[in-house]
Formats: sequence, structure tokens, C-alpha cells
Amino acid sequence: MAQDSTRPSPRLKELHPRRRQSPRELVCALTIAGSDSGGGAGIQADLKTFAALGVHGTSAITCVTAQNPKAVRAIHPLPAQLVADQIESVFEAFSPRVVKTGMLYNVPIIESVLRCLENKNVLLIVDPVLLSTSGSALLKRNAEKLLVSELLPRATLVTPNLMEAEHLLQEKISSPEGLRHAARQFPDRFGCAALVKGGHLHGGRTAVDFYFDGQDELILEAPYIRGITTHGTGCTYSAAIASHCALGLKLPEAVIAGKEFIANAIRGSYRCGSHDVLNSFWGNEVK
Repeated sequence: MAQDSTRPSPRLKELHPRRRQSPRELVCALTIAGSDSGGGAGIQADLKTFAALGVHGTSAITCVTAQNPKAVRAIHPLPAQLVADQIESVFEAFSPRVVKTGMLYNVPIIESVLRCLENKNVLLIVDPVLLSTSGSALLKRNAEKLLVSELLPRATLVTPNLMEAEHLLQEKISSPEGLRHAARQFPDRFGCAALVKGGHLHGGRTAVDFYFDGQDELILEAPYIRGITTHGTGCTYSAAIASHCALGLKLPEAVIAGKEFIANAIRGSYRCGSHDVLNSFWGNEVK
């Protein structure tokens, strides 16, 4: 059948006015971390969290990983110069208020991060990623010394979980009081505030974390959510703190807001395939 050339072409509905309105200004944060092919941790978790909290997320990828919540199959670190080029490209075009680091993996990458941030006036939040949830090493042994001696003293906050705190302090932690003692050591030993997270501490009814910056101390508790196996909670938690700092909260207030965010992301988690996935956009859902 011949096409009727007299029929008017369909018009797209105008969703926006013809005259552009002044765009809303967003604050910016930068994450320097590894890429998680499973989408639950690393760069992917950070950018989802930034977006959920209304922060423009920029990124510098340190490693490409082949992983899912069960296992890390492969890690390919990017050249240190490429990591540096990503960071410098972000600072050329944006003004990140906060930088958050995750998986740094080796000495050359840590050195490049230190050089790039040397003269930058930003808050630095270090998630000292040592092991994956499945137990794979995510930081080379010879890089630990550099992280401790150079990166942590530059940091505003470090956010170790139970195993990471034990490793950094070289002591066993088996109780909430042990977590508190661990957090209180970081300002003197490493020169930065600490949030020591107790989600892996067994036997309690709540997930308890301790924050200490040399003066102020916080005890943060949330009920355990039973029956959920999470992946990327540390990344999401620290990214939420970074976001709230970028939005103007003082560090203790940002830590409190970060705890609320991660507790709700776990509570609102959903299933994808055979895994539980954190819901970073819980605050955007219809109540």
C-alpha cells in the first residue's frame, strides 16, 4: 500500500521549555578505585552513591577486575601514568571537594595518587581496601607500607573494617570495646581520624562502628539485617560519607549520615540473579 504523503509527521512531545533555564549547580566528588564487573563495589558502588545523594561523581579507575560477589577471577592494574592522567583531567575541568580512594593495589598507583593530590585542597577519605569480600588480596604487600606511611597521614578519614583494622594495627579485635580501642589509636599512630567498622563482629544484635578524630568520639549502631549477604558495603559507606562532606557537613555529621545511608541501603536491598544488591537509591523510592 502506498504511503499517504498527506498525513502529518508525528511530533515529539516537548518535555522542556525552549528557553533553557539556569542549571542547578552540583558539588563534585572524585573516587579513585577499581572497577567491579559485578557492579556492587568499587567505582560502580561509589558513583551510584554519589548520584543518589545529589553529588556529581567523577572517577579515576586504578584496576579493571573480573569479579562477582562470590569471587575475584582476575585483576589488571592500569599503568600509574594513566591513573594520574585521569585524576588530572578531572581537576582540570571540575573542582572536587572530596576525594575518596578505594582499591589502589600497588606502589606505582599509590605514588601517582600522592603526586596528583600533593597541592590539592581537598578532603581525602581513604577506604583501605586490603581484601575482597571473597578473600582475594586487593593490595600488594609491598604497597601496605607506603599506604601507612604516606597516604594515611594525608587523609582526613580512614574507614577500615574489622579485618583491615586488625591488619593495620597488628592486633586482634574481638569485642565492641576492642573496636573502640582500635579507633582511638589511629589519630596518634597514623595522623588521621578513623571510623572502625564492626559489621563483621559476631555475636551482637547491632552493627556497631566507632569514630574518633583525636577529640570527638562517636558510637554508631544499627540493627543487623538478617538473611542478607551484602557486597560493597564498605565502598558504599565511605562514598556516602564523602558525599555528605562534599555537600558541606562537618566530618562527624557526615559519618552519622553515612551510617544512616548504608543501614537503609542494606535494609532496602534487592535481589539480582542469586545475589543481594545494595539499594543506593532507597531514599528516592516512593514511601
